[in-house]
Amino acid sequence: MKALILYDSRSSTGSTEAIIDAIGLSLAESGVYVEKAKCRALADYSFVGEFDFVILGAPVYNFVVASQLLGALIFGDLKKNLKRKKVALFLTCGSSQSTAAVLYLPQLKMHLIRNKILVETIFPPDVLSEGDAVEIFVEDVLHQYNKSLKSRGLSAKWTQEAQEWFQSMPSFMQGKFRTMAEEYAEEMGYKEITLAVLEEARDTLGGT
Repeated sequence: MKALILYDSRSSTGSTEAIIDAIGLSLAESGVYVEKAKCRALADYSFVGEFDFVILGAPVYNFVVASQLLGALIFGDLKKNLKRKKVALFLTCGSSQSTAAVLYLPQLKMHLIRNKILVETIFPPDVLSEGDAVEIFVEDVLHQYNKSLKSRGLSAKWTQEAQEWFQSMPSFMQGKFRTMAEEYAEEMGYKEITLAVLEEARDTLGGT
């Protein structure tokens, strides 16, 4: 299993960097191969495809998620290279979990609507001195990732509307598209294939 930590921070000695190192160490101790990379808005993120899941993390400055990570999602090619990837999210800030869930996490999640989000959390700057929150985060990420793999053996059910739409396709395209749609649904954790899921799979993966 290979994990990538993509992050942003202003200081190499700050709390975010320390949290990232702790996450990386905990993953490595669990037998995961880990790499980390600091975000640059216009960097080439084609290497993301080599990893099984990606952890995105950054601090919050003046009510906004650190700019290089957001910039990579908005202006760079990170969003494109994260397609169909399972991701976990964390932010470092002094706000409460409820406040951060409303104000800060959506700044990332709005760019990840086609991704399976394994875990999302908020770390206070002093998290490493208080309990085992980082270890719990890593355990949750690995649990949700392994759970998503096991669920792939379960075929999603097709709704009547989705079946009718599928049957309207030319017969020579149906076999390939059915496989694509079912694999996409399993990858994203959908238990039901609706017309919306079919359109999402078509738009995400390409097709008619």
